[in-house]
Amino acid sequence: MSQLETTNTEWTEVIESKNKFLSLDLKEVWRYRDLVYMLVKRDFITSFKQTVLGPLWFFVNPILTTMMYVIVFGNVAGLSTDGAPMMAFYLSGVTLWNYFSTCLLATSNVFKGNASIFGKVYFPRLVMPISIVLSNLMRFAVQFCLFVLVVLYYYFKEGSVAPNWWVLATPLLILLMAGFAMGAGMFISSLTTKYKDMSMLLGFGISLFMYATPVIMPVSAFPEKYKWIPEINPLTGIFECFKYGYLGVGDFSISMLMYSVIFTMVIFFLGLLVFNKVEKSFMDTV
Repeated sequence: MSQLETTNTEWTEVIESKNKFLSLDLKEVWRYRDLVYMLVKRDFITSFKQTVLGPLWFFVNPILTTMMYVIVFGNVAGLSTDGAPMMAFYLSGVTLWNYFSTCLLATSNVFKGNASIFGKVYFPRLVMPISIVLSNLMRFAVQFCLFVLVVLYYYFKEGSVAPNWWVLATPLLILLMAGFAMGAGMFISSLTTKYKDMSMLLGFGISLFMYATPVIMPVSAFPEKYKWIPEINPLTGIFECFKYGYLGVGDFSISMLMYSVIFTMVIFFLGLLVFNKVEKSFMDTV
């Protein structure tokens, strides 16, 4: 090919490194939306392939976990549920926490778990965290339907729950959990490319974090000298708003939710920027 022909060639795709810290090509991510769909479909199918119960595990897991919490924390330990039925109270916490913890764990392992794919094929690396959040959202939707059925039972049969207009904030609460898990996961994933110890400590850290979140007991049940723990926890506003909206219990306040919104936005954009920076060179350290 002559030099003139080479000069006049119009390329359809140009792959180049973006060295600027704030360079986020979200339009490119949108162009790969079909890949996101394929990854979500793959995760859904492979999760229950060659299992006896298949998608029924969506129900089995939260039901068994909730029953264990009712026995151990409700009956044996006698922890308060602010007057809400134990089954509904613990199921609400389990439903939210399962979604958050699963998204966080999976996102924090993006670079390490997909290094073989990233080293062979080019696509926006942000596609992977997005697909993780969306695939887990389907599981959350099934478990959420189970929770709604339990709430309806206690509302019509016993009248022991008092749903209110705050149930309309559910999409916002889901978005906040997804944003917090995705942002924190991307930040941790970026660190684990160089510091492998982070992945070892993550599972233990998430287990401890659950006890600092009103999953098992409400904020009112925390001893007075330890109430600062749930108060500084950005997930507290999300969990308390959810329980207040569907069960009518909890120490929920708008300021608590606003704190969750602001903190989530900060951690999400911080994780996005760090992830964008590390993805250019992570193959040298992973």
